[in-house]
Order: sequence, then C-alpha cells, then structure tokens
Amino acid sequence: MKDKKNTPQVLARRALLVLLDAAIVAFSFYFALLLRADGAVEAAWWPHNRELLYENLPWIVAVYIASFLFSGLYSVLWKYAGERDLMRLAGTVAVPTVIVYGVNRLCIHGVLFNSANCMAAVLIFLLVGGSRLAWRLFLNHPLGEKLRGAASKDPNRPVMIVGAGEAGAWAINVCKSNKEYGHAVVAVDDDPTKLNQTIHGVPVKGTLEDIPDLCKRYGIHSIIIAIPTLKGSKLNHVIDLCVSTHCAVQLLSDPQLVGSGTPQQGAFRELNPADFLSRDEVTLDTDQISGYLTGKTVLVTGGGGSIGSELCRQVMRFKPGKLLIFDIYENCAYELLMELQQKYGRDIPVTVLIGSIRDKKRLDEVFETYHPTVVFHAAAHKHVPLMEVSPAEAVKNNVLGTKNLLVSASEHDVERFVQLSTDKAVNPTSVMGCTKRICEMLIQTFAGNTDMKCVAVRFGNVLGSHGSVIPLFEAQIKKGGPVTLTDPNIERYFMTIPEAAQLVLQAGALAESGNIYVLDMGEPVKIMDLAKQLIRFYGYEPGVNMEIKIVGLRPGEKLYEELMMDEEQDKMRRTQHNKIFVASPRSIDLAEFYGQLQELAAAAEHNDEGVVQQLAKMIPTFTPTRQNLKL
Repeated sequence: MKDKKNTPQVLARRALLVLLDAAIVAFSFYFALLLRADGAVEAAWWPHNRELLYENLPWIVAVYIASFLFSGLYSVLWKYAGERDLMRLAGTVAVPTVIVYGVNRLCIHGVLFNSANCMAAVLIFLLVGGSRLAWRLFLNHPLGEKLRGAASKDPNRPVMIVGAGEAGAWAINVCKSNKEYGHAVVAVDDDPTKLNQTIHGVPVKGTLEDIPDLCKRYGIHSIIIAIPTLKGSKLNHVIDLCVSTHCAVQLLSDPQLVGSGTPQQGAFRELNPADFLSRDEVTLDTDQISGYLTGKTVLVTGGGGSIGSELCRQVMRFKPGKLLIFDIYENCAYELLMELQQKYGRDIPVTVLIGSIRDKKRLDEVFETYHPTVVFHAAAHKHVPLMEVSPAEAVKNNVLGTKNLLVSASEHDVERFVQLSTDKAVNPTSVMGCTKRICEMLIQTFAGNTDMKCVAVRFGNVLGSHGSVIPLFEAQIKKGGPVTLTDPNIERYFMTIPEAAQLVLQAGALAESGNIYVLDMGEPVKIMDLAKQLIRFYGYEPGVNMEIKIVGLRPGEKLYEELMMDEEQDKMRRTQHNKIFVASPRSIDLAEFYGQLQELAAAAEHNDEGVVQQLAKMIPTFTPTRQNLKL
C-alpha cells in the first residue's frame, strides 16, 4: 500500500492535541510546584521559584512536545490503545523529564524545581493518557455512540460513487432511498463515453485516477466502490487510491443485490484487510456444478468451520435437495443455520447434525437416515503447532476419522466424495501436513477399490479462516503491538474463503476418481509485506509506532510451502478450468498401506514419539522439525 498523506482534518486534529498537551505540561509543572510548596504561596521563597518556572516554562513545554512528536504519539489510534501504548507514553514522558532535571541541576538550581519536576512528570502521564482514554470511553458511551451515529448517518454527508454502470446506478438509488448512506454528489468511471454524463442526477466527473482530486474538490466524506467486476490488482489499486483520501470506504455487500429493490440496510460493507489481497474473479462452470448438486443430498463435514460454512453457502446457490451440516461444535453450525434461514427462508432443506467423524456408528446413522449422494469432507484438526504437541489426536481425527467417513460413505452408495487437503501435505515437515498426506492416499485407495468418485483438493492458506494470520495481526495491532512474525522471509500462498470454496465445488464437478486437484494459488505473499500493509491500514507506521517482532519459526513450520511434490511436477496437467491442475493417481501397495494404517492406529493409542516415527515410516518425504517437545 502506498504511504498516505495527512489530510487537513488529520492535521487539524493533531494541532488541537498538541495545544492540549502543551496546556497539560504547563499546568502540571505549575501544579506540581504548588504541591511541593504545600500551598504556602505567601512564603518568601515562593515568588522566586515561581518566576524561575515562568522563565523556563516555554522551553520545557517545547521539549515535551518535541518528544511527543518524535515518538509518534499523535499517530496512535487511541480507540485501539492498550497497555503497550501507555508504556510508550511513559517512555515519551521520561525522556524530557530527564532533560529538564539535567538542565536544572547544571544551570537553573531551583530550590524546589527538582522534586516538582518528578511530580510534574507523573501528572503529565496521568493527564495526557487520561485525556485519550476518557475520549475513548466517551465514544463507547451510549451518548458518544449516539453522536457518532448521528454524524455517520448525516443525510447531507457527501458521497462519491466509484463506477457508473448498472451497479453504480443502483448504489445511487440506494443512497437516495435510504438517507443514512449519505448524499451521492459525484461518480467516477474509466469509460470515456460516460464522462460528464449524469446518472440519476449525479454527474460523472472523472476517471478512477481522479478519485483523490475529486474527493478534495467535492469535500467527500465516504466512497462507495460499486464495480462488482473489479478484482485482483485493479481492485487493489483502486482501494489504495480511496484509502489515501482518508475517506470512509465501502464496497457492495452482495453484488447479487444489484438490480433488485433497494435494501433498507446492509447494501454496503466496510472495507476489510482481505480486500487488499483481492485476486481475479473465479469463473465457474455453473452447469457442470449444478449437474451434481441440484436436487441432491449433500453432506458437509466440519460444516460450521471457516471453509465448511462457505462450502455450505456456495452449495445453497445450486438448490440442493437437502444440505446436511455435520459438525462436533454446535455453536458455529447453529449460527450458519440461522444465517441460511435468514437468507433463503425458514423452510429451507437444511439440517444440522452434531457428531464426530471419529464415531463410526454415528456416521452410519447419518448415512442410513439421510442417504447423501455427495460428501465434502472439511472436518480436520489443522493448527500446525498444536498438532505437534498432540500427534495422536491429529492421527485419530484426520486419518482414522477420514477412514471412518470413507468406509461409511462407500457402504451407503455415496456417488462423489471430495476431500479438502492442504499444501502442507507436500513434503511435510509437520504432523498435521503428514496426516493430510495420508488422507490423500486414502482417497486414492478408495477411488481404486470402490464405486465412489473420490478426489482430493489441495490448496494453501485461506484469508480470514479461524487461526489464520490476518485476524491474529489485527488483534495484535488493536492491542498496540507488537506484530509477531516467525521469520522475515516466510512466504505463504493465499486465497479468499469464497474463492477456495468455489474452486472446491468446481473440482468436485471434474471428479476423475483418484485425482488430486491442485488449485492455482497465484504468487506467494511475503508475510512481512502483509504485516506492513495491515499496520498501515490501521493508521500506524511499521517500525515507527508499531513494532514488528521476529519470534522464530514454530514447530512444524516451513519458510515456504509447496503445492506439488517432485514426482508430481512432470505429470501435473491443467484441467479444463484454468485455475485447477490435476495430479494423476499414484500406485499404492494396498496391503502394505493398510498394514501401516493398523500400526499407526495402534501407535496413536499413546501420545508419544511412536506416533511420529510411524508417520515418518509411512511418508518418506516427512522431515520432522520437532525439537524437544513435551507430548
């Protein structure tokens, strides 16, 4: 993201804070001197020391303000401030306090000045920090929220619409019918034929590159990006332009609403960090997907999780006969059910089933009762460091649970089984990656020995999933830092949750049994660059007022991930979908593999190094990076 220039509003706010802090410093020194004198203003020595203070107060105030400016105090977002920001403030106050003490000792020799200096420092810390936190508390108070709400819903608030097509026209109508979104006063579009035209009375006055200039000219308060087709690097560039204006930026919450009636609320959503990593839109063969989902009973294991829930949302678009959400955690599954009922109606054919893939009898009950024809298997333990400490649990859930599901599915006439895998299964260095590699092998054995179409879909990190790096970084930034990074050179592949879910559905449609489908993840992203983008997104500057701390690689973690194994590289081919590659089935000695599975199940009875040793025996490319972990 490009560095942002300070707007006049930001400069005015900082100027007011500087004046407030200058007044606090002056008051603190006077009050501290008064306290040190015990209020004895009639004493003979009071006028002398008071005059000393008056003479030196200008440079004392200047030293404190210079320290505040140099430390970046006026760049802190106090609504997210935490104890680290207060510690930073303490250090910022301590430096000029020491300077004043030194100058007094060498040059001024005020009788009461040294002790008053220390008391003044405490007062300055309390009053400067207290003023910020008091404002934060006020904003969170019902009165503050009411005032903020009134401002944010000002019907005269000037709004810019980015896009002068059908979506832009729809956005303008939404603003006209619902005044809380503000008053659309200008639009921009790169189509030269639309320049100087009007849409519902709103003039199109420039191109996307003119956004910053037009925001200044029209005094824009909010920007609504209304171009649904804007994706990838182009969207990133437009977001950079919009964010540089310091205006509030919103996007269409659901492009499918365009052309419908004007919703009273929820038409637009706030910009979120994942938008900065937007990629080109996925093009789906909807006819092909409809062919195996429409009217069918679909089971999604781990349906309440990040990927599983999005799979459920995408499946619902294709009108299944019944959707079964299977998960061991009832809260997330219930929330998803409420969401789907709100969108599609309370009588939708969706059933939440609570259970574990470790429980074969429970799985048999589900298959015997509902007879699903399509299974998406998203249930898994996925957190790499946690599975290093609990390898037996990773095996029981990821390997043996998947085997239970495959057996039960094959015994109950399931037509299609899609296993979600990970790039960590390629040349694994972690227990979790190793268990997912064995799951891929299970898929291939069942593909060759049952009538089910069994495939695995392999992809990298998903933005916004539970435990992913962006929510972690956001939480750290809001607490005042530091942002922790395992290694400055670490890289990861990223895609959004909807993109991953859509490509999984598409891979399920291809379903050449036994294949491992590999999703095109684009170019890997340096996590250091991602951290810096997020820090700037929240108004800080990396290394200036927000620390990035390198903490070292975690157990099982790689510097970079791979999407294909060495032996797959030559045989990897592109499918009819340009974002999906396929690795053909590899030969597996069935008797040897199942013998090793039995040994693995026996080893998993105890959470010790025997589990890891058996995993290494089954997966020759497994190179554990464990170091003295207590199991």
